[in-house]
Amino acid sequence: MDYLPLNLKLIDEPVTLIGGGKIAARKARLLLRAGAKLTVVAPDICMELRQASDANSITWINGTYAAAQLDDCLLVVAATSDRELNECIHRDARARSLPVNVVDAPDLCTVIFPSIIDRNPLLIAVSSSGTSPVLARILRRRIESMVPAAYGRLAEFAGRLRQRVKTAIPEETPRRLFWEQVLEGAVAEKVMAGREAEAQSLLEKRLASTGDLYTGEVYLVGAGPGDPDLLTFKAARLLQSADVVLYDRLVAPAIVDMARRDAECIYVGKRRADHAVPQEDINQLLLKFAQQGKRVIRLKGGDPFIFGRGGEEIDLLAQHGVPFQIVPGITAASGVACYAGIPLTHRDHAHSVRFVTGHLKDGSLAHDWSQFLSPTETLVFYMGLVGLPEICRQLLAVGRAADTPAALVERGTTLQQRVLTGTLSNLPELVAREKPAAPTLLIIGDVVRLHADLAWYGTEDAQ
Repeated sequence: MDYLPLNLKLIDEPVTLIGGGKIAARKARLLLRAGAKLTVVAPDICMELRQASDANSITWINGTYAAAQLDDCLLVVAATSDRELNECIHRDARARSLPVNVVDAPDLCTVIFPSIIDRNPLLIAVSSSGTSPVLARILRRRIESMVPAAYGRLAEFAGRLRQRVKTAIPEETPRRLFWEQVLEGAVAEKVMAGREAEAQSLLEKRLASTGDLYTGEVYLVGAGPGDPDLLTFKAARLLQSADVVLYDRLVAPAIVDMARRDAECIYVGKRRADHAVPQEDINQLLLKFAQQGKRVIRLKGGDPFIFGRGGEEIDLLAQHGVPFQIVPGITAASGVACYAGIPLTHRDHAHSVRFVTGHLKDGSLAHDWSQFLSPTETLVFYMGLVGLPEICRQLLAVGRAADTPAALVERGTTLQQRVLTGTLSNLPELVAREKPAAPTLLIIGDVVRLHADLAWYGTEDAQ
């Protein structure tokens, strides 16, 4: 993060604003809404600021800027078009350890004004760290349409009853679960409809029967193939409610960062023949945390039920009666192939697609290779980097044509994506030369020919 988002309480606090034009007036409007005692310094001010001065809403110092005008204030805002003056204000504020905002000059700012969705007391701020205010405003407009105006009333209701609920449910986890269910259920609907007495009565009834809130639950969540934008809405929502997140090495750090800030995030990644946490221990961890009454997310790359060992993990949970949910994710074959411009099926090239593991449970490649002969079927091998030479050799041995197109996609859907294209006969040599790193996906079939024309995402190709 370039900036740490904070909410600053300005009610009856002194703020100095240097500048008297329309931009200064816009900043003044926001500062006055926040309750600041505002002093404006400028030799001349626009009509809006003059009216505010006449109404005693602001104090106007009719003159030029002087460093002493920053004494005893809490925040400094510079809204002038004079770069040299803005730099001077910045230096003077920094010398006094005061936060300073210089309009349209991010390099001179220690604080910035975000775009705000105001549902007071609920506030949502959107910031581009000063790089693109227009983009921040566009995002604000989108969020505005998603957040009902009555959310402010709901926030006030929850605030009034916060201590009451804390007394009734002293433990943090069940209390948070209680609030999550209240604020997403019938109580919230009554509050937003203006029926707060009914809402409070319903809440009190809920407080009298909170035993079921102590039950833990496990969510097996597919994180998709890498790009955080491919995460499902449900997965994102659950990440914000989990107490514990167990994630593997294929999950992008940006996705792990979407978890609740106070959630316990535990890395349980596995590489071929190098398991940071053995699968049996992962299963036991899921069971242990759930039995402690926690919401647990097992965050897995791709989809939990496609070569993700999700079935093994819920087996133990089912045996012990622990509730669980499966949240599908975009599997690597689909996501990576799309980003690489390789359609898995195509009327002119492939009528079916087959997903195959690149190594079996014992590490071998003991497939029935005679099943993979159809020239109109696309083969997708997961975890096939190490076994790629053997995969190509076996396919050639059972009769697949040597010039069958093949592609290895490295780090698919990410900014580091690279596509190596060749044939069954020469791809092993190309891969040995280029030395790609896992995760990779191997795609074999006539559809690979379309990559050159359809690829739109990625940084590098090799042939």
